[in-house]
Amino acid sequence: MGDFFSNLVAGLQNAFSFGDLSVVRILLTLGLAFLIGMYIFAIYRKTFSGVMYSKNFGVSLVMLAMITSFIILPITSNLALSLGMVGALSIVRFRTAVKDPLDTAYMFWALTMGILLGAELYVIAVVVVLGIAVILFGLTFVKFRNPNAYLLVLHYDDDAEHDILSLLRRTVKQHRLRSKTVTRAGAEMTIEVRLGDKQDLVAAMLSIEGVHDATLVACQSEAGA
Repeated sequence: MGDFFSNLVAGLQNAFSFGDLSVVRILLTLGLAFLIGMYIFAIYRKTFSGVMYSKNFGVSLVMLAMITSFIILPITSNLALSLGMVGALSIVRFRTAVKDPLDTAYMFWALTMGILLGAELYVIAVVVVLGIAVILFGLTFVKFRNPNAYLLVLHYDDDAEHDILSLLRRTVKQHRLRSKTVTRAGAEMTIEVRLGDKQDLVAAMLSIEGVHDATLVACQSEAGA
């Protein structure tokens, strides 16, 4: 009876062993890929500063880490299979446009983790994912002392333009004319300005005689911050 169970266990091990791969190695790699992918997903949610958050993109990060690790596993254990895998994957084309460059960085991050885990470099994978997370949090939440960029839209009479430009030169760190429209009813001017956190430029513009209205619009990079 003991020999029967021993042969049964050996037969099951052979049945669920694929060359140098084993079920334990596959499950361990996929489990770690899932955990690290979820960790990257959580960091993506925490540091996201765009306009529209996409949950599907976060889920795709987890899938990228798991799928890449599963692809790398047989490549590292079988040379012939690795050559065939390279030829098969060479026909894959990605045509989805990535709007935010940071999303591309997250995709490469997930792919890198999948490669490291598929190569069974578990310690290096954990060190890399934690190191990148620390750097990313530091770059995301540390406030640099750069003036904020805004677009100032003014509607005014022609006689008020000299006073407007004089006020900009006195109060604004940097400014640049983006557009100017002149009609019989007045003029419209759009200016890119760099302001400090507590500078009330709109009220100062409205105090100029001849200025009908002033609108301050945050640039896209500042709107998502």
